[in-house]
Amino acid sequence: MNQMIKGLNWLSTFMDKKVNSIRHGGLCVACLSSQAFNGLCQPCRGDLPVNRWHCRCCALPLAFPSSELLCGDCMKHPPAFDSSFIPWRYQYPLDGMIGRYKYRGQRKFGRPLMADFADLVQKARLDGAIAMPEVLVPAPMDARRRRQRGFNQAQDIAETIASTLDVPVANGLVRRVRRVRSQRELNREARLANLRGVFEVIPPVPERIAIVDDVVTTGATVRVLSSALREAGARNIQVWALARTPG
Repeated sequence: MNQMIKGLNWLSTFMDKKVNSIRHGGLCVACLSSQAFNGLCQPCRGDLPVNRWHCRCCALPLAFPSSELLCGDCMKHPPAFDSSFIPWRYQYPLDGMIGRYKYRGQRKFGRPLMADFADLVQKARLDGAIAMPEVLVPAPMDARRRRQRGFNQAQDIAETIASTLDVPVANGLVRRVRRVRSQRELNREARLANLRGVFEVIPPVPERIAIVDDVVTTGATVRVLSSALREAGARNIQVWALARTPG
């Protein structure tokens, strides 16, 4: 673990070009080991917190061994989406990798996660665990925040995995029609109220859709977005994200 911490601290200024190729061998983005595949060596990949036990609808991590139960929130307030595919928990060291990718624009930390995500989707499809959507819909970002950050991470993730999965990205299907407060410091109820009426769907809408985002926290964004898509005609809606917060 100390080896991983050392690698994360140094890599932002060291050997960028050698770690950017995630579909080949090369250096691990976390510890700089030369035994990497998809940008991570096997020990560092083993440190990623797998979302093994979770709600079967929203993928909220559970404290007991089950992936067939619904969490309390999904039982009381069923969302408009049908299922979620979120392979990791938003915990160390994955939270640091996503943070560097999302807030510092260091995409080399996001690329290994996207490559592994696409591989996991392919495996789940072959196992019959998920059905492939017709399109991927990135969660839209406020225009001002996108200019500040330089990119929409949801769109970047969707376009990266789409190239592997051979599923088109519908960037223009949904747009934000008003600005909202930052969601980071709001609780679930405040996030839902903050997002009410913020998304506009531009038809026609495919029947099978996967909403793509980086991290699902309270689930407010995907709930509001999936409701808008359901009202516009979507029949099966999945949520795809890299990580889910523990709650």
